[in-house]
Amino acid sequence: MGKVTGFLEIDRREAKYQPASDRIRHFREFTLPLPDAEVANQASRCMDCGIPFCHGPNGCPIHNQIPDWNDLVYNGNWEEASRNLHSTNNFPEFTGRICPAPCEEACTLNLEDVPVTIKTVEQAIADKSWKMGWIRPEPAAVKTGRKVAVIGSGPAGMAAAQQLARAGHDVHVYEREPKAGGLLRYGIPDFKMEKHYIDRRVAQMEAEGVTFHYGVNVGVTTPLDELLEGHDAVLMCGGSEAPRNPALPGQELEGVHYAMPYLVQQNRRVGHEDVSRDQPLLAAGKHVVVIGGGDTASDCVGTAFRQGALSVHQLDIRPVPPLKEDKLAVWPYWPTKFRTSSSQAEGAEREFSAATLGIEGKKGHVTAVKCARVDAKRQPIPGTEFLIKADLVFIALGFVHPVREGMLEQDGLAIDKRGNVQASDLDYATSVRKLFAAGDMRRGQSLVVWAIREGRQAAQSIDTYLMGSSVLPR
Repeated sequence: MGKVTGFLEIDRREAKYQPASDRIRHFREFTLPLPDAEVANQASRCMDCGIPFCHGPNGCPIHNQIPDWNDLVYNGNWEEASRNLHSTNNFPEFTGRICPAPCEEACTLNLEDVPVTIKTVEQAIADKSWKMGWIRPEPAAVKTGRKVAVIGSGPAGMAAAQQLARAGHDVHVYEREPKAGGLLRYGIPDFKMEKHYIDRRVAQMEAEGVTFHYGVNVGVTTPLDELLEGHDAVLMCGGSEAPRNPALPGQELEGVHYAMPYLVQQNRRVGHEDVSRDQPLLAAGKHVVVIGGGDTASDCVGTAFRQGALSVHQLDIRPVPPLKEDKLAVWPYWPTKFRTSSSQAEGAEREFSAATLGIEGKKGHVTAVKCARVDAKRQPIPGTEFLIKADLVFIALGFVHPVREGMLEQDGLAIDKRGNVQASDLDYATSVRKLFAAGDMRRGQSLVVWAIREGRQAAQSIDTYLMGSSVLPR
């Protein structure tokens, strides 16, 4: 695959960013794409390694045929590369922007710390596909007469809906929000992925026969029973939205919020949606503390800087990870090592081995976060307490399970011990007849690429359930 000696002759080169001083002045994407010739050079580094761990279960959950489309790009056949990429991934322009690229960690060249720039090549293929007009609606030639409801229009719901429509079913997507996309639209900031990419996929899906119903909160405004009665199958892709609650002393103080309402409000603001009835969550002129060390916390950091925060501290209870992993002990799995996100690089002060003991305030408003260093068991060490000044605090400790009120209160619906909808990844069927579940609602909070995989596999399972067999890929 690629040029036989490419990995020996060509250095790894990644796309660059606008300077932090420039990019924090706006909410647009700031990655500077590589020219096509350089993308082809990077694709040529794919080294015919024999066993391509990059698209195995440890590298790419949707099994993108990475060596194949690297070779096609190297040889100038971008259109065939696009067809190959779309055969496994409905939305490569999404994953090419926001996936953390476990494929690159699993690349054989990562044993030398110079993996192929797979994510960069993927985004380049997807973007060129739209530019050249290669992506068009693919409506089914024959309709089955079967009607399917998909609840939630995040990446799992969108992928499932598109696959089912292409199989000839009448697909209806029910979305609580005014627009499609789920956390792709409302959770992930525009500076990581602008939302017009979602809009054009929605337009493509509508041309393929998918009907979107917005402002429908199934289980609240519309009973789940009603959907079950009116459709031949129903797929739940509602996501995992219940935040992990640390129950900190002082958490009730004004100025302390969970991360997701903050990100959602800013995304609505950027998307010109009405936020006038919401309490404004703005970091301008404030000292901000973000509790948590994951992607959501990092998104809060970048958003706060763009709103004009005076300072941003990020608290992580984990110790400082090693700068470099032990390749022979970890590869091709995702390693724990020191990583700096683009948002953190914009000026965040990061505190590791820091437990949050409580939140202090005056006259009902937060003034500081009380912390302490922790030992190897993540227990606070007496005498190491310290305060961080704070006017605004965001709790970003992940999500524990789907929201239980409403839809999940359906009679007979089994919930697993983690609080997720119980369904096997073999058929995605729940304990309720003709009701299926996929994505974070089933597996727990995870990556967009896993959501797309689950949506595609659930579509194949539903198609088999309805028709007795399926030509959809699994």
